[in-house]
Amino acid sequence: MLIGIEEHWVLPELTAALTALPDRDESLAFNDIGDHRQRLEDLGDGRIATMDAQGIDVAVLAQTPPGTQALPAEDAVRLSRLANDVAAEAVSRHPARFRALSTLPLSAPDRVADELRRAADLGHVGTMVYGRSGDLLLDDPAYDDFLATAAALRQPVFLHPQLPSAALRDASYRGFDPMTDLALATFGWGWHLDAGLAALRLVLRGTFDRHPGLQVVLGHWGEMLLFWTDRANSLARVAGLERSVSDYLRSNFHITTSGMLNPALLRHALTVTTPDRLIFSTDYPFQHPAAAEIKSFLDEFESDEDREKFASGNAAALFGI
Repeated sequence: MLIGIEEHWVLPELTAALTALPDRDESLAFNDIGDHRQRLEDLGDGRIATMDAQGIDVAVLAQTPPGTQALPAEDAVRLSRLANDVAAEAVSRHPARFRALSTLPLSAPDRVADELRRAADLGHVGTMVYGRSGDLLLDDPAYDDFLATAAALRQPVFLHPQLPSAALRDASYRGFDPMTDLALATFGWGWHLDAGLAALRLVLRGTFDRHPGLQVVLGHWGEMLLFWTDRANSLARVAGLERSVSDYLRSNFHITTSGMLNPALLRHALTVTTPDRLIFSTDYPFQHPAAAEIKSFLDEFESDEDREKFASGNAAALFGI
C-alpha cells in the first residue's frame, strides 16, 4: 500500500475570498499554472485516476496555501468550516481512497481549538497550518490551547510553508525581477526557511515539554531543519530545554518527501532521524511523480520493513488510517 499525506486541494470559495483581499498573497499565482486549478478543485474521479496511475492507494487531502489564515477572523471561521465540511463529504464518497487534514481559522485564535474538535468529529485525521497568521507566530501563547487540543485529540499538525511576511520579503527577497523575487521567497528558498524556523520556534518555546504527545509533520525533508541540527542543538541549553533539538525532532516530528524523491536526501535524513519518522508524499499537484519514479525511490530502502513503514505504515499509525 502507498499513502500520500500532502495531497493538496482548494475550495473555490476560499480562492475567491483570498483573491479579493487588497494585499493578495502572490503565491496564489502558482495555483493557476497549467492545469493546477482543475486538479486542485477535483475531489473525485480525475484525482483518483491520477492516484491510480501513480500507484497511490490513499491520499490525505490538505488545503493548499495560504489556507484561511490570511483572512479576517469571521471569514476565516466561516470558510474553514465550509472547507472541512466539503473535505469530509469527499472522504465519505470515497472512503477507501481519501482522508483529510482540517483547515483552521488561525486568524481567530480563540476559535481554532473548537474547529479542530469539530473537524475531528467529522473524521479529519489531522490538520494543516502555517507558521504565521498576521503578526501572530504559531508559537505565540495565543495558540497554546490549540496545540494542547491537538495533542489531547492525537491530531497531528502538518506545518506547511507559506509566503514570508512583507517586511521579511522587503529585507531579504527583493531586488530582482518580480517573478524571481517571488520564486526566491517561495519554492526556491523562503517558503522552506520560514517553515523550518516556525518549527524550531515551537521547540524553543518549550511546546513539546508542555505537550509531549504533540506530533508535527514537516514537508520537503524537514524544511532545512534536518540539515542544521549540529548548530541548532546548541540552542537547547540557551533556551533551557529539557532535551536537544535533535531529540525533539526524533520524538515529535515526522518528515515527508513532498515529491522530492532524491536518494541523497533520504540517506541524510536517516542520519538524523529514524525510519519510523519518514512518510511518503507527493505535494500534488505541484509535484506528481510517475509510478516508475516512485518505485525507483522505494527501491532505495535497505529493508522491506523500512520500505513498508515509509510507504504506508508510518502514515497509517500516525493518522489512524
